Amino acid sequence: MIVPTPESLLHGLLLPLGSLIVFMSLSLLVANVLEAMNWTRFLARLAAPLVRLGRFKDVSGASFSLAFVSGMAANTVLAESYERGTLSRRELILANLFNSMPTYFLHLPTMFSLAAPFLGSVATLYVGLTFFAAILRTAGVVLAGRLLLPPIPDGCVVCRLDEQKPRTPQEALARGWRLFRRRIRKVVLITAPIYTVMYFARIWGVFEAMETFLATHVGDLGFLPPQALSIVAFHLVAETTSGLAAAGAVLQGGELPARVVVLALLVGNILSSPMRAFRHQFPYYAGIFKPSMAARLIMYSQLLRAASIALVTAGFAFFTS
Repeated sequence: MIVPTPESLLHGLLLPLGSLIVFMSLSLLVANVLEAMNWTRFLARLAAPLVRLGRFKDVSGASFSLAFVSGMAANTVLAESYERGTLSRRELILANLFNSMPTYFLHLPTMFSLAAPFLGSVATLYVGLTFFAAILRTAGVVLAGRLLLPPIPDGCVVCRLDEQKPRTPQEALARGWRLFRRRIRKVVLITAPIYTVMYFARIWGVFEAMETFLATHVGDLGFLPPQALSIVAFHLVAETTSGLAAAGAVLQGGELPARVVVLALLVGNILSSPMRAFRHQFPYYAGIFKPSMAARLIMYSQLLRAASIALVTAGFAFFTS
């Protein structure tokens, strides 16, 4: 069993955990002040057409708009409303899934900047397909909201929140600070232990063993040639950059056509994302929501993500065969 050194604990655990708590604290404070000043109604107007179509409440629309800036702040808005009873559990789940599009946009520049040096022009095709999958997810969630959520009042673009009365900035800041102090202790007490468990699970090889197990079974993907399986395996046992590097090497060597390389990257994306999402998201999700709800939200999100990318992968394989 690996025993971490003080230096590795500092750089691998304490500093990242401190940064996470600082960002969570800022997001929590911003979200509370936004709600206290009733700015969520303004944010919800930005997503009004989709909000109306999906029968979401204004707080869900506000969270969607806020997610283009900070996914953590967007989830905090949902958690606050759910705890006050403004959102039902069903709408909380759908609203969290609804935020997948803005969350994707947050990571889009990074994804493309990583893929382009390795894949060249093929990066546009790969990233474009993942973008189309994000559009499908949003359309699916809006349709689910239309079918599963109760109708909102006629003519209502952003429905009324409990906090309808105007507040002065001073009153809003005071209320936001009170809510912040009430929640920050819970956030720290839940997030810090979970993040620590995740850290030791990583250095003791728990996640690596799981990923290696999956990588050893990529041979079951019979529709991909052996050279493409190496791309999937690198996606699983290392970070995304390794999978892109392997794909770039295969492309430059002319061993596989671009179509097969893109298929391998999409398959690797489907298989590798759930483990990484749980490892990176669960500590801060559990600080915002209850741990059981946090696990459920991540599970639903990854199932929807995998299904959308699998659908796009199947369509791409069919139309380019």
